[in-house]
Amino acid sequence: MKTIIEPFRIKAVELIRQTTVAEREKYLEEAGYNPFLIQAQNILIDLLTDSGTSAMSTEQWAALMRGDESYAGSQSFYRMRRAVQEVFGFRHVIPTHQGRAAERILFSVMCRPGDVVPSNTHFDTTRANIEFVGAQALDLPVPEASDTQARLPFKGNLDIEALRRLIREVTPARIPLVLVTVTNNSAGGQPVSMGNLRAARAVAREHGIPLYLDACRFAENAYFIKLREPGYAGRPAKQIAQEMFSLADGCTFSAKKDAFANIGGFLATNNDTLAEQEKNLLILTEGFPTYGGLAGRDLEAIAVGLEEVLQEDYLQYRIASTGYLGRHIADHGVPIVEPPGAHAIYIDAARMLPHIPREHFPAQALVAQLYRHAGIRAVEIGSVMFGENARQELVRLAIPRRVYTQSHIDYVVEAILEVDADRERIRGLEMTYQASFLRHFTARFRPRS
Repeated sequence: MKTIIEPFRIKAVELIRQTTVAEREKYLEEAGYNPFLIQAQNILIDLLTDSGTSAMSTEQWAALMRGDESYAGSQSFYRMRRAVQEVFGFRHVIPTHQGRAAERILFSVMCRPGDVVPSNTHFDTTRANIEFVGAQALDLPVPEASDTQARLPFKGNLDIEALRRLIREVTPARIPLVLVTVTNNSAGGQPVSMGNLRAARAVAREHGIPLYLDACRFAENAYFIKLREPGYAGRPAKQIAQEMFSLADGCTFSAKKDAFANIGGFLATNNDTLAEQEKNLLILTEGFPTYGGLAGRDLEAIAVGLEEVLQEDYLQYRIASTGYLGRHIADHGVPIVEPPGAHAIYIDAARMLPHIPREHFPAQALVAQLYRHAGIRAVEIGSVMFGENARQELVRLAIPRRVYTQSHIDYVVEAILEVDADRERIRGLEMTYQASFLRHFTARFRPRS
């Protein structure tokens, strides 16, 4: 059968509000042409992020009732830890309220001013937390990642030769860890191969450098390995994920992605000394090590979500449905990052809007137009988010897990094609306000005249 069906039934619905073009123009102007600042009630299809926006299952909702809200020694923590260790395999599991809290603790403990943290590509909060402690976040994607149109199976890989050169140039003493993001969000949601992880592990181990994974979308990455890497077609996604983590010394994880939870995350490691330091910092800002800023019910939801996300019917549907969106717009001439990823489709705004120079933020202009035209909220991943570090001008359409149906996606396809047909009329923007860190969340703009 060619038809994609959702591998679930809908048991509850949430109403969404239709707005007019005139209303959306008003909301855009009030928000400084930054959809982060638009009230969610005024969004029709929200593709801003796949973080914390999933629909929980009946099993997760049932698990909420088991939540043990004890301050210390919560049984919910031990259930969550067992679920994490079954897949991730690390001795120490430190809960946090979300992934960026795990990043803050990790880099506060491991990094010093002047250090360099290489990655296939750092995402926004990762880069900000590294830079906040005075270290440098350095992106080392494979060269093929710069070509949005290249259809290669693992464009999310870390450039191993570039990593070797970096180690020679700055010495291992200045590299506290190597971080590999799976999948590579900032590079178009592209997966990382097992072979690349093995090579990164070998180089890091040779020089005594820990290898960590930013594991937010580990299940999606594992399924891409199953589909695309020789020798893995017959392996369950869970076994592939376990092998991925066996190559690492630790990880950060946002449970708001590949655990279907609305909040939560954790930091994991096999290093006893680091774990002790990280737990002490956790107590200072997040909470006791058996709740880490989360309610017991949230820990329960994460435990169930980690089991559900590795169900292969779900992963097959997830990748197929996202690919459906990508192929339907790309085959009509809209340039996307090829091949489609699992959690999002990325439009190459620089290719789509060549009349808008980079300094006038073509991706942000396209984000604004998608909302103005159809009530769709997306996010810029380009010069607004990364400033001079931006390699591309992308618009990410992040698809929440188990939330939207086929007809919603068909609506998004139709809207994007209509915007593309009228793309010459889209004007660039100029920034009128920016914050010192993570400016894309609160920046404000005005249209170029």
